[in-house]
Amino acid sequence: MFATLFHAAQTFAGDGDPVAGERLFGLCKGCHEIGEGARNKVGPHLDGIIGRKAGGVEGFTYSRAMRQAGQAGLVWDAANLSTYLHKPRDFIAGNRMSFRGLAGETERADLVAYLAATGGAAPADDLERRDAVIVTGFAKIVLDMEGDRDYGEYLAGECVTCHQASGHADGIPSIVGVPRAYFVKALFEYKSNIRTNEVMKLRVANLANEDIAALAAYFSSLEPE
Repeated sequence: MFATLFHAAQTFAGDGDPVAGERLFGLCKGCHEIGEGARNKVGPHLDGIIGRKAGGVEGFTYSRAMRQAGQAGLVWDAANLSTYLHKPRDFIAGNRMSFRGLAGETERADLVAYLAATGGAAPADDLERRDAVIVTGFAKIVLDMEGDRDYGEYLAGECVTCHQASGHADGIPSIVGVPRAYFVKALFEYKSNIRTNEVMKLRVANLANEDIAALAAYFSSLEPE
């Protein structure tokens, strides 16, 4: 089944405009990074996406569907990536990317051209430099704490009223399996008004450091279904 789908693409990066694709990448950058220093966020970094096996970024927790696609032989190229970006949930049923798709062939070709042109840079491997960016201020204080996973599971009842416990994403990003450092930093960005979602700002306003550490311990330990 996968073999049939993987070779069904009709658009190719060679026809795309990477400059236009960079503008379109604005649709992606809430969850993905690409280029020098890129790291995993809600989604995996996209460096080296062309030629990479599906589900192949080390250290990122993929959905079962994406892992199975890679095990079945899916390697991203310009053609099948364009098809995936058209209707992600149709191309790999059960994957948890919340993006609904990009209908226009030209737009997909432009975006794939940008990913191909920009993704040659290696992600940040210098842990000290990366941690200096991610783990700052209060976030570092929390990451130095040992979060109580069981307490985090108790607190998570409020989170899963919006974020699906299965790890699926239907318009709301999944937080199942999100790296602990990213989870903690994101909550402090809401507390400090760097991130502006009003619902999230209300949710995190009264969370103590111990609460954030516990939630991070719980959600980072989970694996999407």
